[in-house]
Amino acid sequence: MKAVRLHAYGKPPTVDDIPEPTISGPLDILVEIGAAGLCRTDLHIIEGQWAQKSAVRLPYVLGHENAGWVRAVGSAVTNVRPGDAVILHPLVTCGLCRACRAGIDQHCENSRFPGIDSDGGMAELLLTSVRSAVKLQPGLEPVDVAAQADAGLTAYHAVRKALPLLHPGSTCVVIGVGGLGHIGVQCLLALTAATVIVIDRSDAALQLAGSYGEVHAIKADGPHVQRVMELTGGAGAHVVFDFVGEHGTEAEGLAMTRPAGSYFAIGYGGRVEIPTLDLISTERSIIGNLVGTYNELDELMTLTADGTVRLHTQTYFLEDVIHAIEDLEAGRLPGRAILVPNRGSRA
Repeated sequence: MKAVRLHAYGKPPTVDDIPEPTISGPLDILVEIGAAGLCRTDLHIIEGQWAQKSAVRLPYVLGHENAGWVRAVGSAVTNVRPGDAVILHPLVTCGLCRACRAGIDQHCENSRFPGIDSDGGMAELLLTSVRSAVKLQPGLEPVDVAAQADAGLTAYHAVRKALPLLHPGSTCVVIGVGGLGHIGVQCLLALTAATVIVIDRSDAALQLAGSYGEVHAIKADGPHVQRVMELTGGAGAHVVFDFVGEHGTEAEGLAMTRPAGSYFAIGYGGRVEIPTLDLISTERSIIGNLVGTYNELDELMTLTADGTVRLHTQTYFLEDVIHAIEDLEAGRLPGRAILVPNRGSRA
């Protein structure tokens, strides 16, 4: 089968022919990939930022945002069958550890993360666990939802965590209306009564955010922090969602956060630095955000099925992965890049 594999950090991946995976465990499912998302995490993986944390052995298959059709199932699988369309939670979890039993399965003590620490879904087939599979509702196709598996789920998870902080009359800021941020904006408008301020350096991204509902759009052109302070009466926002997390947005995000407010770090690559005295005296909270839970992915699919949340995407063939990477690196993608195997047709 065709697969996008990383052979060395700092060098582009290649499209290789490799053996097909096969069912080996009772809870295994083999998924024919219909679409796989490409995001900045993949760029960071290629750069080597994840090398120490993932300890993955190269070469391996990229791709942690996956959706497709079940091709084969293990002997104990009863909730999906061959032919079912599914989106895959990015983690393979055990279901037995304390985190899994507490419903925070993204912190499973025995998890595996296809596309991060093991072979992922930028391929024609992916072997994973039935615990990861969410059946798609009628009308949803894998190519339409693949990036919801991580980007959408991460954005939804962050917004859902912030709901108790976003009462009517509150204000939140979204930094970056890209692959994650454009989903976050939709979730905020759907789930909260907060005033939403969006910041991006791209006019097209700001226009996209405005198409979802009433937002205050601010271009990141220099005085944008001051403009946020003016919109909030000099106090700052109750919650700041930083979907960039590098190139200075970390400091700007903290500067926009009011006393007793919360800065949500979602994008990454930079550093959050704040004097402890400043942190204590303002009682601001700095909150990290990982991918969401299986249940949150199921909830997000409901919002997607009814049209409340929709992805802005550009589709590429699997063989054109380098072109997709170049577009992502150059900022030519206001939404998500989606890789489609087999030249867009089912095998």
